[in-house]
Amino acid sequence: MDRFAHLSEVLEGDVLQPVWFEKPSEVEAVFGPGSYPVYSVGSFRYHWRLSSLNRGLRERVRTFSFYVRKGLELHRERRFECIVAYSHMTTGVMGVALKLLTGARLVVEVVTSPQLNYIAERERPGVRARIMKAYSDLCLHVSMFVADRAHFLYPDQTSKYALLRNVRNSVFHDFVPVSVIRRNPNREAQERFVLMVGAPWYLKGADLLARAFAELAGEFPEVKLKLLGYYPDLDELKAVAGDCPRIEFLRARPNPEALKIVEGATAMVLPSRSEGLSRALIEGMAAGLPVIGSDIGGTPHLVRDGENGFLFSAGDSAALARRLRQLLADAELRRRMGEAGFARAHSELDEKTYVREFARMVEDAVKVEDTVKVEDPVKATKPAMYRRKAGTAARSVAG
Repeated sequence: MDRFAHLSEVLEGDVLQPVWFEKPSEVEAVFGPGSYPVYSVGSFRYHWRLSSLNRGLRERVRTFSFYVRKGLELHRERRFECIVAYSHMTTGVMGVALKLLTGARLVVEVVTSPQLNYIAERERPGVRARIMKAYSDLCLHVSMFVADRAHFLYPDQTSKYALLRNVRNSVFHDFVPVSVIRRNPNREAQERFVLMVGAPWYLKGADLLARAFAELAGEFPEVKLKLLGYYPDLDELKAVAGDCPRIEFLRARPNPEALKIVEGATAMVLPSRSEGLSRALIEGMAAGLPVIGSDIGGTPHLVRDGENGFLFSAGDSAALARRLRQLLADAELRRRMGEAGFARAHSELDEKTYVREFARMVEDAVKVEDTVKVEDPVKATKPAMYRRKAGTAARSVAG
């Protein structure tokens, strides 16, 4: 399921990856004996940095040092042609540093709706959230100005920023292993439930969905709502849900286990207040589910209103309830929307498409002439270094 196993068809390189483990034995318990400090996947090598959940200033400095030191060491060992930085923030700035030190091309991936970073996580964003938003905007401009290309998840992802409207970019989805996701032909005859996957709960709009479901729960006594994710403030979310007995709160679990729950759902809803391009929605589409999403970020790029699901105005729980009622009342509509989403996920959003678009993005970044300035403006992987693979077209990347 690792994206680098698929990218190995056309690229090779190194991945610099901090992990939330403190001992080599913890890494090897997950990835097998001998997987620390280097773990190979296809033609890529993960270089682990033992980190922790404590992301204080000292830890950030150590991570930055790791990227630069290890990146330069690998570049001296064998020159890489392109660096891909996952995220425009600190990781993007680290990519900028490596580009300036090595002369490699740089691609920066923008994986959020940057204009809403941090300020959509609470109803009333505080001083810290606004400071982090300013930091995010600063990193975005620095990384976009220096990068040779950006990876956008949806068109016009930086259009709210006047100076970034002409950044060179490639637009395609984030990696989802759709081929391993199964469609359940008997879901209508089994337990029926609406599913949301995501956290933190306010940013993802779990409260909106809980209110909407509570409003119509009496009309569909055979249907449950399941909220799956990491919710450190679960008591607050339970208070929003009230005493509705058919709302279940499921703690976060490994992706293969989560996919089993997705495959059994009746419909998937993601009422986010801010969103890049949801991998959870792609998983739902790949399982043949009708989907409902808020009209924000990249969600309208996935959810074609009336075709594979419904869109509703972000933040409007009444509008969400109307769409949910319409979907739950019509089995034929669910079937038709599920089929449309399934077809699209397995043709336009699959692994093969991802590899093709990723390789094309790297090739386009590597082809940029030195004299040309930048013109036209997804638990996550950090920057890796890519090289073109022997016997393939000129393609390489680092991220």
